[in-house]
Amino acid sequence: MRAHLITERDPQEVCTGIARGTMWGRAALAFLVCVGLTGPGSALAADPEMRAQQVEQPLLRLSLDEALALFLRQNLDLIITRFGIDFARGQQITARLFPNPVLSIGTLSAYTQGQTMTRSGELFPQLQQLFEMAGKRGYRIESAGFGAQSAEANFEDAVRQLSFMVKDAYYRVQLAQRRLALAEENRDRFARILEVNTIRFKKGYIAEVDLIRIRLQVVDFQSQVIQAVQDANAARADLRVLLVLSPTTELLLTTELDYHRVEPDIMVLRRVALDVRPDIRVKRLTQSQRMADLKLAKAYRYPDVTVGGGYAVQGAQGPDNQQQVALNMGVPLPLFNRNQGGIMQAEVAAQAAEADLRKTLIQVENQVDIAYRNLLESRRLVEAYRAGVLEDARLTLTIVERAYERGGATILDLLDAARTSRTIQQNYIEVLFSYQRNVFLLESAVGREITS
Repeated sequence: MRAHLITERDPQEVCTGIARGTMWGRAALAFLVCVGLTGPGSALAADPEMRAQQVEQPLLRLSLDEALALFLRQNLDLIITRFGIDFARGQQITARLFPNPVLSIGTLSAYTQGQTMTRSGELFPQLQQLFEMAGKRGYRIESAGFGAQSAEANFEDAVRQLSFMVKDAYYRVQLAQRRLALAEENRDRFARILEVNTIRFKKGYIAEVDLIRIRLQVVDFQSQVIQAVQDANAARADLRVLLVLSPTTELLLTTELDYHRVEPDIMVLRRVALDVRPDIRVKRLTQSQRMADLKLAKAYRYPDVTVGGGYAVQGAQGPDNQQQVALNMGVPLPLFNRNQGGIMQAEVAAQAAEADLRKTLIQVENQVDIAYRNLLESRRLVEAYRAGVLEDARLTLTIVERAYERGGATILDLLDAARTSRTIQQNYIEVLFSYQRNVFLLESAVGREITS
């Protein structure tokens, strides 16, 4: 009944009541601390219906490698990009095809002399075939081949970019989980301190203002718990979208956010990036395709030849010249249109492709450089924390807490030590995540996994 009354109240009113130490405010604090807003002890989880729904939700355990494998199988953006490969292959098939022959049928009759079609007319079927000259078909096949290779490289680049998003979302979930664990640890620790000091306050050993400060600190830690839960839910939603999973799928991620030192060689990374980055390969293939298009445009200056042949079929009373056979050849005269505009457009497209390639090369070199520098700085910071700062922060809080219990420290000393310890641990988690993210950014900039 008490829990029901608490959940019906306005959140701002709850916080005010907790801070002032009113009777229902203390009840609200006890409710928040004991059952929490999330987890197996929450009020929602205690509901039999909610427990049944939670049991029905599918649970999917995923390591980082398993998440990447699932992403490669069913990510919709990758599927859409893969269609581009089939589209380019269709263009290749079209480029190889020869022009279709043309079948035409004509009639010949002398109507002014009474020789109609039924008396003496003749039918003249004719077959014509266009022959492309100056290597047009070969240039077209060459251009379509570069286009198909470019589509495949585009798919590889989509894998490169989206794989980083999967890794980032995966570790954002782990980051939120680490934040949540830290906030719950601090909340539970101060809940025990609050419980002890409530008794001490009733006996007159501490002032009421000290008890209020502890209450406020517990509420602050509880708000951090809620924020971490929300961040984890948002990161899980992003990961589900990338993996094409239902919102009802519960994810259990098994690859921990941990520190693994990498020492890459920047000179090797730059060379590898220029060799293997798929977006650079796309630009190079596009440049080659534009050059093939330019050769094709220049070939259109030369006219194609149309060759035809026919045979006349006469009526019952036809003229004396029976069994007529016709052969003809047609060639356009390039007096006005020699594809001047098409050649100019192809030249400009080739120049633009070359400039775009140079731009991409400069961008890639700078991406590798900045990602490498950021990795070194974040690695230096992680190792500074791991050199003893984390342990010092935890030990300081433990020492001050024991001193406070014996009366050798004030509540302000305790709160200051708690804030310092929390800040140091939170900063370490953030720095560790930043370091791992910088590793992924460097891998994405290089276009290959970094193992050393």
